[in-house]
Amino acid sequence: MTPAIESAVQQLSASALAAPQITVLDTGGQYTHLIARRVRELGVYANVQASDTPAAELKNRLGIIISGGPASVLEAGCPDIDPAILALGVPVLGICYGHQLLARHLGGKVEKGERGEYGVAQLTVTASDPLLNGIERSRIWMSHFDTVSKAPAGFNVIGSSEVSGIAAMSDPKRRLFGIQFHPEVVHTQVGRQILENFVFGICAAQKDWNVSQRVPLVEDQIRATVRDRNVFFFVSGGVDSTVAYTLCLRALGPERVFGIYVDTGLMRQGETELVRSIFNELGAKHFIVDSAESEFLTALQGLHEPEAKRRAIGEQFVKVQERVLATEHFLDGHWILGQGTIYPDTIESGGTAKADLIKTHHNRVAGIQSLINAGRIIEPLTSFYKDEVREIGRELGVPAKFLARHPFPGPGLAIRCLCADEPAQAEINSDGIILPVRSVGVQGDARSYRKVLALKETPSREAIEITAPALTNRRADINRVVAQCGAKAPLESLQAFPATITKQRLDTLRKADAIVRDFCLTTKFEDQVWQFPVVLIPVGTSTAPESVILRPINSVDGMTADVVLMNAPDLTRLTQKLLAIPEVAAVFYDLTHKPPGTIEWE
Repeated sequence: MTPAIESAVQQLSASALAAPQITVLDTGGQYTHLIARRVRELGVYANVQASDTPAAELKNRLGIIISGGPASVLEAGCPDIDPAILALGVPVLGICYGHQLLARHLGGKVEKGERGEYGVAQLTVTASDPLLNGIERSRIWMSHFDTVSKAPAGFNVIGSSEVSGIAAMSDPKRRLFGIQFHPEVVHTQVGRQILENFVFGICAAQKDWNVSQRVPLVEDQIRATVRDRNVFFFVSGGVDSTVAYTLCLRALGPERVFGIYVDTGLMRQGETELVRSIFNELGAKHFIVDSAESEFLTALQGLHEPEAKRRAIGEQFVKVQERVLATEHFLDGHWILGQGTIYPDTIESGGTAKADLIKTHHNRVAGIQSLINAGRIIEPLTSFYKDEVREIGRELGVPAKFLARHPFPGPGLAIRCLCADEPAQAEINSDGIILPVRSVGVQGDARSYRKVLALKETPSREAIEITAPALTNRRADINRVVAQCGAKAPLESLQAFPATITKQRLDTLRKADAIVRDFCLTTKFEDQVWQFPVVLIPVGTSTAPESVILRPINSVDGMTADVVLMNAPDLTRLTQKLLAIPEVAAVFYDLTHKPPGTIEWE
C-alpha cells in the first residue's frame, strides 16, 4: 500500500518541484521508505517506485537506489529490476538485496552464507572509491544471509566485513555501486556520509526539498480525505495517536474531531487516568472513555501464538469501535475513523507488495483493512517514523511531556505477556540454556519465530556487543539471547507451563512493569533509553511459574535498535525488587539488537 503522504508528495512534485532526482526501487525491504527519507533529509527530492519499473521511466533520474528485501536472488520468481537500468549511464547504488542483484545481473556470484549477519558489524575500507570517500574503518548495520562471493568483471572490492567478504564493491566507470550493509539506518555510523557521497558526489544532485513542507502537506491530505465528514479517533495517549489527533484538530477544528479511549484491560497501571489528563490538557472538546476489559480478555481466551493474539486484539478493536460509534447519537453515519498508524506499523505488517510479514499490528488487521479499502480511515502519520512524529508534534505545539513518552504497543501488555500451550523443559547446551519459549525476530528483512538462548553470566557490555551477536549469527535455532540477572532456582530446572492471557497474569506483569518504571524514573535510567518493554514469560517453577525479561533499548525511528546496559549495582537492586514478586522465578536481560530481534517479543 502506498502511504497517503507519499501520494501527496508525488502531487506536489508534479506542480512545485521537478521530477524526483533520485528513485528508490522497492524490492520489499523493511527500510525501503527510510532510504527515500534519508535522501530527502539531505535536501534532495526522492521517491519510491516498484523494483521492476521500466528503464525508460527512469532514464532522466540523476540516481537510482535498489533497496534491500526479504527474498533471495537465488530463488525463482524473486523481486527483480529491469536490467536495462544498468546500461542507462545513470548511477546505481544497490543496498543489501540490491547489492546481490547487481552481482547476479552483471556476472558476479552470490552464495548462501554459512551463517547470517544481523546487527552490528565492522566495515574495513580496502580501496579508495568515490562512494566511500573519507571513510576508513567504521561500525555498520547488517541484516542478510546470502552474500556476494565474487564481484562482477570491472568491479573493485572496496570494503569488507568479517562475515561478508565483499561488503562493498564499485565500478566507477559505469557508476555502479553495491553495499551489503544498510547506510539508511542510524546505527550505521557513516551512513549519511555514504548517501551524501552518492547523491552529491556521484549523482551531482542539487538541493530542491525542504522538510518544513511536511505539515502543510499532511493537513491538505487530511482535508482532502475527510471532506465534509467528522473524525473519530480511538486514542491511546501515546505519541502517535496524540500527534495524529492534534493534526486533525488543527486541520478540521475541534467541533469535528472526537476522541475515544478504549480501556482494553491490557494497559499499564494508571494509564487510563493519565490519558484523561492528556486530552484535558490538549483541550479536547469531545472525549470519552469506554471500558472493554471483559470483551478483550474473552477474545484472547485460549490463544497462544503471537499472530493469533494480535489479530484477535485488532478485530476486537473494530468490534468495540463499531459498538461505541453506534451508541453515539451525533454520528448519523457521517464519520471517518482516525488512527495514529506510523510507517513501521505498515511495513512490519507486510504493507508493501514484496515486504515480508513480520508481525500484524492491531491497526492492520482485516477489519481495519476493509475500512481502508472503503475510504473510511484517515491516518495522517502513515509515512512517518517515530522521531519524525515527535518533530511534527513540536511544530504543532504539543507539550514536551507528552512527546517524551516512551513508545507503547497498541495491543498493550498482551504482546508482552507470552503464552504456552504445553509444558516444556529448559534445554542445556554448550552455549547456555535454551528457554522453552519462542519470540519474534526480523532477520534478512524476513520474520523469524525462534527459541531464546539464556546465558548463565550476568549482563555485560561484551555480552551485548560480541557474545550475543555471534550466537544469533551462528545458530539457526535462535533469534534472541538473554542473560540471567537473578533466579530463585537453577536455570536448568526452569520449565514452561501452559498459560494464556488472564487478568491474574496481566496483573503480575503490571506489577513488574510498574516496579521497573518507578525504579528507572528514580535512577534517571528512563532518560537513557528510547523504550523499555518488560516481558512476562510462563517459565519458572511450580511455586513461581513466571519469569521477567528486561528489554531496555535505544533507537531513533524504531526500524533498528540496540541494547542499553544498566549499571550493575542498579540492576542488582532492580532484580531483587522483581524477585520479591511471589509469582516470579527469574529475571533476565535481553541482549539482542534489532535485527535480529524485534523490539517487542511478539
